[in-house]
Amino acid sequence: MKQTFGKNERLCSPTLIGRLFQRGSADVHTFYLFPFRVLYIYDTTPPPFPQLLFSVSKRQFKKAVDRNQVKRRCREAYRLNKASLLSLPAESRPSYIAFLYIAKEISTFDVIETAMKQSLNRLLKLPPALRENQGQ
Repeated sequence: MKQTFGKNERLCSPTLIGRLFQRGSADVHTFYLFPFRVLYIYDTTPPPFPQLLFSVSKRQFKKAVDRNQVKRRCREAYRLNKASLLSLPAESRPSYIAFLYIAKEISTFDVIETAMKQSLNRLLKLPPALRENQGQ
């Protein structure tokens, strides 16, 4: 499998992004795993690859250079470790995922990669009942 992070894996649709960040929605599931807050949705017709969004707060990182550096590190950590998520069938993995970087300082790549591995493992080990209910 190619270890790329192409356009078809990026979450760009304003409608889907709005649905992902909709407060009080029963479709959106979330968990915290420092330095990330992870939001995800299951869809009845999943795309071939999970679509991802990486977000870094402008309030915490005033300079665009710093925000871009954190996003690059997050994307690279995902790109290197996405094989475990893609090993699941399309119906049982999240369709849309947002990684919100919530740390107040720039973390090293090792910290981000460790958190990314743990986040992806947590997405893999969702309760079966939750997976079954998402298809409805």
